[in-house]
Amino acid sequence: MSGMPEPVLEILGLLQQNGIPAFVVGGAVRDMCLGRQPKDVDICADASVDTLKAVFAHHPVRVVGNTFSVCLVHDIEVAPSRAASHQFPEDDLAMRDFTVNAMAYDPLENRLVDPFNGRSDLENRIIRFTGDPAARILEDPVRMIRGCRFKVLLSAKFSDAAQKAIYDHAGSLTPDIPGERIRNELIKAMALPTPSDFFHCLHGTGLLAGILPSLDRCHGLDGGPFHGETVFEHCLLVGDALPPGQPLLRLAGFLHDVGKADAQGIKDGRITFHSHETRVDALTADLDRLRFSVREKAYILALVQCHMRPLASKTRPKSVRRLLAMLAQNHLSFQDFMRMRIADKKGNLAKSPYTLADIRDRVEKVRHEMARQTAFHPDDLKISGQDIMQVKQIPPGPAVGRIKNRMFEKVLEDPALNTREHLLAMLQDMD
Repeated sequence: MSGMPEPVLEILGLLQQNGIPAFVVGGAVRDMCLGRQPKDVDICADASVDTLKAVFAHHPVRVVGNTFSVCLVHDIEVAPSRAASHQFPEDDLAMRDFTVNAMAYDPLENRLVDPFNGRSDLENRIIRFTGDPAARILEDPVRMIRGCRFKVLLSAKFSDAAQKAIYDHAGSLTPDIPGERIRNELIKAMALPTPSDFFHCLHGTGLLAGILPSLDRCHGLDGGPFHGETVFEHCLLVGDALPPGQPLLRLAGFLHDVGKADAQGIKDGRITFHSHETRVDALTADLDRLRFSVREKAYILALVQCHMRPLASKTRPKSVRRLLAMLAQNHLSFQDFMRMRIADKKGNLAKSPYTLADIRDRVEKVRHEMARQTAFHPDDLKISGQDIMQVKQIPPGPAVGRIKNRMFEKVLEDPALNTREHLLAMLQDMD
C-alpha cells in the first residue's frame, strides 16, 4: 500500500486515542490498491458528527452537508458512520456503489477491510455493484453514470449482472434527479484520457438518451459529403482532441455539432446542415435541465455558435478583425476558438488536420490585427455615450447605441479611425 499524507495519519491517530474506530475509504483505497498515490483522502469514523466535533475541538474543523453532514478537518473529509447496525466498517461499505469503492484501509494497522472482494475485481478490471445491482441503482440512479465513468477510468468491463441492471433501469434517470449531480459526472468524465469511451458506454447502455438527448440523436446520422464519419462519431473525435484541463471547452467539443440533427436537409441529392451552429434549442434545453450555470451555458453555447467562423490563410485582415470582434462580444478567447477549430479539423476523417505551419499562419494573422486594432467591441471606442449625446443633442436611449454601433463598424473597416479626434469628426458628419 502507498503511504498516507501526514495529516491523515494525525487524524486517524487522534480518533484512535479517543477509542473511535476509523478507516480511509473510497477512491483513496482504490488508488492505493492500484499502486497510485491517493489524491483525495476520505475517512469514515464510527462516531456521530457531534462526537467528531468534540474530538477535533482544537483543530480547524467545519461541518458541511445538508442531507448528510460530515466534518472537514484540515480540509480532509471525516464522515460519521451511516449504517444503522454496529458492524463497522462492513455495514458502511455495504452502502457504497461498487465493490472497487467498497474497501476500507487502516494505515496505522496496515489492515485492509474488503468484504465484497473489491480488490479482486480491481485486479480483474470488473465493475460490479455492491450487493443487489437493482437495489443499488434504485437507491441512486446516478450510480449508473458513475459506473460508466469508472468502467472507462479503470479500463474495465461490467459484470453481467451490472450490465443487465443498467440496461433494465436506464429509464430511471427521471427529471426529478437533481440535474447538477449528472452535470458533475459529465465534468469529471472530461478528465478521462478518452471521454468518447464514456459517451459510447452511455449510449450503449441507453443512458445517453436521458442525459444528453441532443447528442444521442446524432448516433448514426450521416455526416454528409464533407465528412468520413457520422455526426456522433465526429463529435466524439473532436471532444477527445481537446485538452482535459479545460472541461467546459472539451464538453463543448462533444456537443458542437448536435444542431445538425435539426438543420439536416437535402440539396441536389446530398445531405446538408445549413446554419447548424445556430440550431441550439435542443442543446440549451439539455444544459438547462442539467443545471449548468448561466456562465457555463453561455460559454458552451458561444463556442458552438462561433465554431464555424472561417479563418484561413486567405482570410482578409478586415474579416480577421470581425472574427475578433465576434469573439469579444461572445466573451470567448481566440485561444479557445482556435483550439476548437483545430480539434474540429482533426475530427474530420475526410480531411487532413491542420499542420503546425497552418496553425502558425492563423495565429500570426490574429496577432497582427490585434496589434493594429484597439477596438473589438463598441465599448472599446475612444468616445463615450455621453460624448454622443452631447454632440448630437439627444437624450439617453437606443439611438445612442445605434450610433455607437455604426461608428464601431467604420473602425472595424479602418482601425486608424479609433481616436477621439477622428470619432468626433465622424460624429459631426453623421445623420
